Amino acid sequence: MIKFGPSGNGEAFYEAGYKHTTQAAGYCRDLGLDCYEYSFGRGVNLSEEKAAEIGRAFKDADVEISVHAPYFINFANPDDEAAFKSYNYVLSSAKLLKIMGGERIVFHPAAQGKASRAEAVQKTFDRLKILRDHIYSNGYENLKFCPETMGKFAQIGTLEEIVDFCKIDDCFLPAIDFGHINAREHGSLKTTADYKDRLGYMISELGYDRVKNFHAHFSKIMYGDKGEIKHLTFEDREYGPEFEPLAIALKELKLEPYIVSESAGTQAEDAAEMKRIYFSVDTI
Repeated sequence: MIKFGPSGNGEAFYEAGYKHTTQAAGYCRDLGLDCYEYSFGRGVNLSEEKAAEIGRAFKDADVEISVHAPYFINFANPDDEAAFKSYNYVLSSAKLLKIMGGERIVFHPAAQGKASRAEAVQKTFDRLKILRDHIYSNGYENLKFCPETMGKFAQIGTLEEIVDFCKIDDCFLPAIDFGHINAREHGSLKTTADYKDRLGYMISELGYDRVKNFHAHFSKIMYGDKGEIKHLTFEDREYGPEFEPLAIALKELKLEPYIVSESAGTQAEDAAEMKRIYFSVDTI
């Protein structure tokens, strides 16, 4: 089944008097949502006991939980010691995700830095092979590690790069951020055909079975000359992208991803709106 949910807690969550992530489980359930992404963006600073408590709350609410690994991961870093830290950021996120009872870890692959694009992509590819070995040696092969498409030109993470990274091993699953793609390509996602072009490419390269339940982020994003500037809400009418054409594309291609809203402060409400749209649109 396709799933919809927020990344973290929005403004309305706190305005309602809630404070803790354990409360987000029931909050999502009451909004009719199916999933939730917990962020370790600023670092993995959660005890195992608290992770277990969060996991129980989401299990009781029947809301699936995923995590986002720290934002400062960079597998293209020229410094081997810094790269070693990136392995640990992913693996420590995996350890707590497993305690929570989730299955998906999203991570930003790399930044280009001063290297050429080709050099940075190759270094990232080689380091992800090493990450794969760490995943298996630590017993995390049943989890899904999701490299994410990125919104800034200086970041590694075009759709094509992410698909290539996922060819390394089945433990890697694409995390397709449609807002990032749209920002990086200056408003390229407008029609159902635009979305089907990207989704069809993924299917042709990775196979339908791997792509069917891919991970997705969706939000409207302001962009400029260098790509992504900032996340917006569904109230935006200038930048996009719009969700309805994607909903139609997903139905026509029979894909059922796990879709996380990263709207700026209205992520739960916008996730609920995506779910409403998805189940109301007709296909050809």
